[in-house]
Amino acid sequence: MKNVVVIGGGSGQSVILKGLKQVADINITTIVTVADDGGSTGRLRRQFHIPAMGDIRNVMCALAKEETLFTHLMEYRFEGEDDVGGHNLGNLILTALTEKEGSFMDAISEISKILNVKGTILPATTQVITLFARMSDGTVVRGESNIPNFDNRILDVFYDEKVEANPEAMEAIIQADVIFIGIGSLYTSVIPCLIIDGICDAIKKSKAKRYYMCNAMSQPGETDYYSVEDHVDALEKHTFKGIVPNVIVAPNHASEELLKKYENKGSYPVKLKQDKHDYHIIMEDLLDVKGNFIRHDPIKIRDFAIKLLKES
Repeated sequence: MKNVVVIGGGSGQSVILKGLKQVADINITTIVTVADDGGSTGRLRRQFHIPAMGDIRNVMCALAKEETLFTHLMEYRFEGEDDVGGHNLGNLILTALTEKEGSFMDAISEISKILNVKGTILPATTQVITLFARMSDGTVVRGESNIPNFDNRILDVFYDEKVEANPEAMEAIIQADVIFIGIGSLYTSVIPCLIIDGICDAIKKSKAKRYYMCNAMSQPGETDYYSVEDHVDALEKHTFKGIVPNVIVAPNHASEELLKKYENKGSYPVKLKQDKHDYHIIMEDLLDVKGNFIRHDPIKIRDFAIKLLKES
């Protein structure tokens, strides 16, 4: 039984987990960012002073062994803007349980039992945190949801207070056999986990094989025109040299029509720009490009993970 840890947040992390939960004989632990401060999550964070739960809710539903009525209800969003308008039902349930149990971790545990989640879900920290970004023109942007709204290139992201890692998250990393970092928004989902005190120390102590699953498309306002190498450089700048010895790159075979659709929104394929690297490049067909979106495919991730785990 191998211990597999996934570090990140957002919809990308959920896609990886949907694939991994179909792999037999592994223990999955997912370490999730709680830096989100937008939408329903942000409103509840400010009102009840609790960590952001949006990404936690997403991975709960992704790891549910079966899609039940309750799973779908967890993702239901109320219409409107007043009272419960705009709120996600799962966020409200997590907030209510946190208030009732007196612990965010206990609330996650209770909902995980109801959803019959395969694996363990851990917030990267249990503190209520605010992410900042320093832009190329010197501007400092406060709040995860505001960062992609500026035209300037992001130099780095940081917290303006000491943020300590969830001890359970550090222990899971140290005990891991395989660690996946990504997929997801580089500066607002992935790096916010890695810059928390204790996370990188745990990664250095771990003997796990580490893989970074690079994004397929650039993200407007965050990674405009980024190459694969730019993604890795940003990770290393915020952590340490060699944090990702293995980088998984998915060749993008999307149609010109679909690529044009993304280009009109300021998003472009993330490509390799060099032939030689200090890290190992793994080219693997992991994308679903047959519909209206360019996304990683959970089934392809499952099959790839099975192959990787046999080699680990």
